[in-house]
Amino acid sequence: MDNARERLRFLLETVLLEAQHLKDTDQRLFAQAFTTERAGTLRSEPLLAERLDAFSARFARLQDTAGDKLLPVLLDSLGEPVGSVLDNLDRAARLGLLVQPSEDWLAARALRNRMVHEYIRNPALLAQAVNEAHRVVPMLTSFVDACQAYVAARQLLPPGPAEEA
Repeated sequence: MDNARERLRFLLETVLLEAQHLKDTDQRLFAQAFTTERAGTLRSEPLLAERLDAFSARFARLQDTAGDKLLPVLLDSLGEPVGSVLDNLDRAARLGLLVQPSEDWLAARALRNRMVHEYIRNPALLAQAVNEAHRVVPMLTSFVDACQAYVAARQLLPPGPAEEA
């Protein structure tokens, strides 16, 4: 198998794992509302702070891996031109991989910075950014699911070792 297919397989498997980890952390973090008051307790609640750190890191990691790594490799495997992030997202939308406008994806990228930079200084702004990210999780995970279904439907990858057995 060529390196391009191996890279596609690796990235697809990676984003599937990352998406599941993000969904799990999202569910635990939002088992109760993430309010300004709750954000204000991060210094005194280390487990909550760690859960928030995990959510923020997993949110950023999935977005980076799916949008900046998987998508260009997938487009290239289809013979599509690979361009800027916005161009790639527009192509993904045309292929049916991204249901929301590409601008929504770009706006979600800004949430990463807001979650990190507002972490200590302003609980209200932090709570707002974290809640916005929570609402974006389905967009990220549905993109991953759509990529997996697209690859499978077009048989872009031969069965892996586990699938051949």
